[in-house]
Amino acid sequence: MVKLDIEKGTYLFKLEDILKEKNISINKLMRDTNTDFKVLKRMMSGELVRFDIFVTARLCDYLHCSITDIIEYIPNKKI
Repeated sequence: MVKLDIEKGTYLFKLEDILKEKNISINKLMRDTNTDFKVLKRMMSGELVRFDIFVTARLCDYLHCSITDIIEYIPNKKI
């Protein structure tokens, strides 16, 4: 899991963990979902700038998971 802190909260990028858990290589995921390798690497490394809802939906369908299993946002708690 890759943790990325931003001003208002934290993003958790968990795609790599799911792939390890399901024993799926990034190359297999790329081929089976017709998703660009660079996009998948950005999702795994936390270097993602934008979320593509179509790519995310393809990944969720293929991996049988929800969006929060792949990318999660945790807002900072207000005191």
